[in-house]
Parts: sequence; structure tokens; C-alpha cells
Amino acid sequence: MAATTASTSTPREQQAVLAKGVRNFSAVLVSLLLLLAASLYGFMSGAISLPVHDVWTSLFQASDSEARQIVWNLRLPRVLTGMLAGMCLAISGAFLQGVFRNPLADPGIIGVSSGGGLAAVTIMILFPEHIAYLPIAAFLGALGAAIVVYVLSWKGGASPVRLILAGVAVNSLLGAAMTALMILNSEKVQSVLPWMSGSLNGRSWPHFDTLLPYTIIGVIASFFLMKTANLLVLGDDAAKLLGSRVELGRLLIILLSTFLAGAAISIVGMVGFVGLVVPHMVRLLIGNDYRIFLPVSAIGGGTLVIAADTAARSWFDPIEFPVGILLALLGAPFFLYLLRKGVKR
Repeated sequence: MAATTASTSTPREQQAVLAKGVRNFSAVLVSLLLLLAASLYGFMSGAISLPVHDVWTSLFQASDSEARQIVWNLRLPRVLTGMLAGMCLAISGAFLQGVFRNPLADPGIIGVSSGGGLAAVTIMILFPEHIAYLPIAAFLGALGAAIVVYVLSWKGGASPVRLILAGVAVNSLLGAAMTALMILNSEKVQSVLPWMSGSLNGRSWPHFDTLLPYTIIGVIASFFLMKTANLLVLGDDAAKLLGSRVELGRLLIILLSTFLAGAAISIVGMVGFVGLVVPHMVRLLIGNDYRIFLPVSAIGGGTLVIAADTAARSWFDPIEFPVGILLALLGAPFFLYLLRKGVKR
């Protein structure tokens, strides 16, 4: 009887593994196709619409045409910068949701966004002559906020609950400081508002070149932390039983998430909802396995930012709507829908 049961269960297990592999492959393929479609939409749309043929010719054939100048000098760097920023924010959110075991977690929950925002606003308002150091300042501000949250939550260990509570407090404090700084320097606020709203307006090749190494380092590091993230999702006790160094793993994941979110914020400003909605949506579709969950989330984050930015600069012509505001307007109702759907499921 035992032999019969084992022999009948083996094909089922093989079938389940095969079905999971097909599902994972389909998820990656579909996400890549959506990314390509969003990129093509970004190349074609704008104040001057370009047909697919002109876009293709501009990308792969050297010429002095107006279409090539538009694609290569304006739209291509903007699309690529948005893709990298979306990938960074989505990976950061995916990791934080796992380490906190909270599907509502995102880079803002531990003060990363506010820390980077306060540092950037300080540079733009008080030290505009040092605007070239804005990316470094935003990254260091985000990193400093994460370290403060981790220290405040430490009590023989940094539990997810204490991290969230400390993060909410630090986030509120930094947000208040940022608002106070803007009120005290109200005559300079106009130059800060586009960055506060989150925008890709004016982003070009230098911005892409700045963000690219951060993204490469973050993506490579994320592959080494996938196993740790999978164990932390099971809970601290289970992770320890399976041989994971919980506190070290949690600290490394938080630092990596801060690194990625700070890099993105320094270039595109306070873009929200990407690290919240995208990982949550992907998790509902394919589950929690970070080996597939993280790559699909990264691709989805890039797709969302590209599509939202293209819509923001083409739907409201001649006004260019900040992509951060559009993501908030569209992301909040969509997230509520996903949350309601997930609760029912």
C-alpha cells in the first residue's frame, strides 16, 4: 500500500512542479512584454506623436532626423531612468514587505522617503549652490533615517513590530521637519514642488548614468538576499530553526532596501505607491517565492513608472502632470481594489 501511494504521488508532484515552472515562466514573459509595450508607448507619445516605424528607425538607424533627436535625446533617457527608478522602488518594497511580514510596507514606512526628502529639500532651499550633490544628499538622508529607525527599535533584537512603530514615528518627525523648512522659506518652495511631487521632467542621460550603477549594485545584492528573505517570511523562530541569522539578515535587507529607495528618490523625487502596489499585486498573482517574486516585481515597477510618466506628460498636454501625483491618484483606488480582492481570496 505504501509503495502504491508513493508511486501515485510522484507524478502528481512532478505535475505540480511543472505547472509552477510554466506559471513562473509565463509571469516573467508577460511582465517583460508589458515592459516593452510601456517603453514603446513612452517613445511614441508626447507633444509630438511618433509612429512605430519612426521610433524603430530612430533607435536602430543613424540619421539627423527630428524623430531621432526626440527619441535619443529626450524620450529614451527619460524612459530608461523611469525604468531604473521603478525597479529600485519595487525591489525595495518587495523586500520590506517580506522582512516586516506586512503587505502594506513600503519604503516610506521606515522613514526612507522622508529622510531622503528632508536632505534633498535642505540642499535645494538652503544650499542651492550645491545642487550637484543632491543625489548624494538624498541617499545619505534615507540611509540615516533607516539607521535611526533600526537603533530605536533595537531591544535585544529588532522585531518587525518595533521597526514599524519606530518607522512611523521617525517618518512623521521628518515629514514635519520638511514641512517646517518649506514654510520658513516659502519664497523658495516653488523650485522644490516638482521634486516633492515626483517627476521625470528634464531627466536625461546624466541622470540615467547616475542611477545605473546604484541599480546594478542593488540588483546583484538582491540575488544574494533572496534566500534570507524567503526564510524571514516564515517568521523569526522558523528562520532560526532553518539556520538563518535573523537579525543580520533583516539588517542587510533593510540597508539594501534603503540603498535602492534612496537612489531612486534622489533622481526622480518623492514617487510613491510603486513599492507598495507592485509587490502586493505580484504577490497575489504568483506567491511569495522571492526567486520569481522579486524579478517580476522589479520588471513591474519599471513598467508602472514608464507608463505613468508617459501618461502624465501626454494626457494633460500642454501641462505636464507630475508622475508622483498621477501614481497617487491611480494607485490608491487600485490598491484598495487589490486589498479587497486579496481579503476575499
